[in-house]
Amino acid sequence: MLMTQRARGFTFPQLAAGFVATLIGYASSAAIVFQAASAAGATTDLIGGWFTMLGVAMGISSLGLSLWYRQPILTAWSTPGAAMLATSLDGVTLPQTIGIFLFANALIVLCGITGLFARLMKIIPQEIAAAMLAGILLRFGLEAFAALQIDLTLCGAMCAGWVLARRLLPRYAIIITLLTGLAVVLLRGDLHVTQPLATLRWPTLTMPEFTLASLLGVGLPYFLVTMASQNAPGIATLQAHGYSASVSSLISWTGLIALLLSPFGGFSVCIAAITAAICMGDEVHPDKQQRWRASAIAGLFYLLAGLFGGAVGLLLTSLPPVLIETLAGLALIGTLTGSIQRALQHEERRDAAIITFLVTASGITLGGIGAAFWGLAAGVLVWGITSLRSQR
Repeated sequence: MLMTQRARGFTFPQLAAGFVATLIGYASSAAIVFQAASAAGATTDLIGGWFTMLGVAMGISSLGLSLWYRQPILTAWSTPGAAMLATSLDGVTLPQTIGIFLFANALIVLCGITGLFARLMKIIPQEIAAAMLAGILLRFGLEAFAALQIDLTLCGAMCAGWVLARRLLPRYAIIITLLTGLAVVLLRGDLHVTQPLATLRWPTLTMPEFTLASLLGVGLPYFLVTMASQNAPGIATLQAHGYSASVSSLISWTGLIALLLSPFGGFSVCIAAITAAICMGDEVHPDKQQRWRASAIAGLFYLLAGLFGGAVGLLLTSLPPVLIETLAGLALIGTLTGSIQRALQHEERRDAAIITFLVTASGITLGGIGAAFWGLAAGVLVWGITSLRSQR
């Protein structure tokens, strides 16, 4: 009887897991989303509205999908996608950026409805997709350490905090890195908040604009990065823990929510992987059928965080740029490492992968189309030629 009562209510481990998953989701990549929004030309008020909408989007999707499937389904924004946007939106206007969001999310919905997700991932080898992502992320890693010559104290303290945390508390490494940076900033008096943090920032509708160059140069690579580097690991994490929710249904629902909210800054809603795993462990609940409550609680925390989206945006704009650059770079080291490892895992595809990586990292723009597209195109071309030679 006691076990039945406990199964019906929320336990402290479930509450703690939901809170930690939300906290890590924001702390680990909010700086990257901020950089993407800034690259798109968003103002401080608009960035706050974007964070509000993202919190609402992830709250609704995490809570709704967890309740419906009774499985720990947690959603997140696409961190790799945000990183790609931060490096690829040079010369792209804000309306064109919204058009890119709509285009990519419409493709995601199409993949979900038609069941093309698995087949699409087989068309382009994962090594090439991983190499493209690695080329995109390289700039973040370089900027994290280039900041040492700008502000040695702040950047050095954050790097030291990250290294120690990776050794002692790896799950909380980015949170500790952020707290270290904030401590240095506060001690030096470098935090300049011009407005009350409690000020609400309501999402603002931005009408989209579609251009072929932006859709091909940014929209298509953004779609591929989101699917290959965010949704695919998220689905794999669910399946690895023994959960079997419909893949097509999850992709359709998350893509549809993002599509509807794109004009307000909700650029992506994806299946979470790393933060979702926090809600799936044995420490959350001994019965795996009860762990969905942790992700549902995380959804409630995301909704609460959405109300303070303006505070998140205002705080990030009030911090020194070195802190944002260092935090973003360190947060993406794990993703960069995994991407390089996947890109080079098969010898017969290494030439194509390294060409993809180098062209993407070069930052070239040809015909108004950005480097991510040309890196992908070059990699596929080299892969096709080498594959034909191997068959012969």
